[in-house]
Amino acid sequence: MYVIVEIQGQQFKTEKGQKLFVHHLEAETGAKVEFERVLLADNNGAVTIGTPVIEGAKVVAEVVENLVKGDKVLIFHKKRRKGHRKLNGHRQQFSQIVIKDIKL
Repeated sequence: MYVIVEIQGQQFKTEKGQKLFVHHLEAETGAKVEFERVLLADNNGAVTIGTPVIEGAKVVAEVVENLVKGDKVLIFHKKRRKGHRKLNGHRQQFSQIVIKDIKL
């Protein structure tokens, strides 16, 4: 059984017990969070498609770690023949969650 759920504007294919890295959530470590925007559900071959969401369906997850930093991404700008160089770096903040239950 799996579902496609929208979390923080992104869609994830999730199953029970799966760990995910999602954009930073405003929840404490160990807190239970519920996501109600379930877009598709597959229950052993019986596929249910929402229009746009499935009514009454939700995914219950637990926050394992509140703040996890992603890999550093370097952005380099250069203008040729001008001597202009600029280097920026960015590390995205994520939250690690584990899917505890899927309710249809």
